[in-house]
Amino acid sequence: MKNRIRSLSLIGFGVLFGLLVSLNFSVFADKNADPKNLPIEDLRIFAEVFGKIKADYVEDVDDKKLLTEALNGMLGGLDPHSTFLDQDHFKEMQQGTAGEFGGLGIEVGMEDGFVKVISPIEDTPAFKAGLKSGDLIIKLDDKSVKGMSLNDAVKIMRGKPGSSIDVQVLRKEQGAAPFTVKITRAQIKSQSVKSKLIEENYGYLRVTQFQERTGEDVAKSINKLFEENKKPLDGLILDLRNNPGGLLNAAVAVSAAFIPEGELVVYTEGRAKDSKMHLTAIPENFVRDPKKNYIKKLPADIQNTPLVVLVNNGSASASEIVAGALQDHKRALIVGTKSFGKGSVQSILPMNNGTAIKLTTARYFTPKGRSIQAKGIDPDIIVEDGLSGLMSREADLTNRLSNPEEQKVTPENSKDAEDKDAAAKPAAKTDDGAEALKNFKPVEFGTADDNQFTEALNILKGVEKFKKIN
Repeated sequence: MKNRIRSLSLIGFGVLFGLLVSLNFSVFADKNADPKNLPIEDLRIFAEVFGKIKADYVEDVDDKKLLTEALNGMLGGLDPHSTFLDQDHFKEMQQGTAGEFGGLGIEVGMEDGFVKVISPIEDTPAFKAGLKSGDLIIKLDDKSVKGMSLNDAVKIMRGKPGSSIDVQVLRKEQGAAPFTVKITRAQIKSQSVKSKLIEENYGYLRVTQFQERTGEDVAKSINKLFEENKKPLDGLILDLRNNPGGLLNAAVAVSAAFIPEGELVVYTEGRAKDSKMHLTAIPENFVRDPKKNYIKKLPADIQNTPLVVLVNNGSASASEIVAGALQDHKRALIVGTKSFGKGSVQSILPMNNGTAIKLTTARYFTPKGRSIQAKGIDPDIIVEDGLSGLMSREADLTNRLSNPEEQKVTPENSKDAEDKDAAAKPAAKTDDGAEALKNFKPVEFGTADDNQFTEALNILKGVEKFKKIN
């Protein structure tokens, strides 16, 4: 179990500028394919194609570049979350889990050959510039993104803090007119946990990513809220909106703060024996040394504190695991809009040359056996934010992994679905999104302007009133 904690285990989706986040286990790294089962004839064809390109392509092609592109294509063709990590990306991923990395501060994926903004991270250059979930990045400076690999696009977006990059964006709800925004790169230090006493007896806890110290910081924040309130809380809001994921053990730790020790948080299923895991709320699943179990230091009353969890379509993977566990155990009311729906497991497999691959190896399930893959977590109480219909989810991604409960796709029902989607899509507008971006001001989560937050607080107050009446 300690080895599991030591391993690089992440949960999320997409590529963060300087940080890759996904549900990952590195336990498969020592496994090699049986040479007897290798497709020798196909490998010969690969070698033959490689030779033809080297001999006959119009320009000379670097061997390393050609092989890297082949690896990108091989992995990218499997699903949106499998990818090849060169040495730089692998190092950045390892550094980023500590909560500090360079870049623009947005979670991205690919859609139709373009870079798609999954979620801007709070207080980062991209967030302050007004980029939104669902935006398509079509040009970086003067370079078209079409045809680039995601890794290549990320390399362009990285750069020295203080330097600027022109990002051309296509915003779907604004129609077909692209616009350009200049963003200044920065060294991003992400504070994953924020908290405050909203008013007497009611606390607010926001988790922006699941990092190495997130579980411990959540415990410290809860203790601080109880101390500041000088008595047990009447209600707590756990805000997971726009949280793209992060470390697996951190997600288990946050769940363990609110459910009894030993209860199931999540389980995974895949073809490999090592991909079948049951993770419960016990110290061995979230701390290296069980003697340093910070969850044990929480006030006992936190187990009974009325809890509302806020989610939206930017809540993915680790966020969905926490929300799903608390929902299944009837420990919290889930409020907001449907979550992103990433229910697949990726394993980080280091290679001998300092590179690595991120490979989808399993699906994960909530304690009651629900797969959220391409479905997401449905809130108990829907509170719209005015943006959910404009944002994409896992189900919208090209070549995404299927949900085990959904019907098999056939040419017939696939065509029917396409026809329905086409009929549902509004006609494109032609207005300039640049003007809209100038006027766009991101809502600060946890303020009076945050409708979902204020509604969550009203729900908690209603629960307390109900208790007093009864």
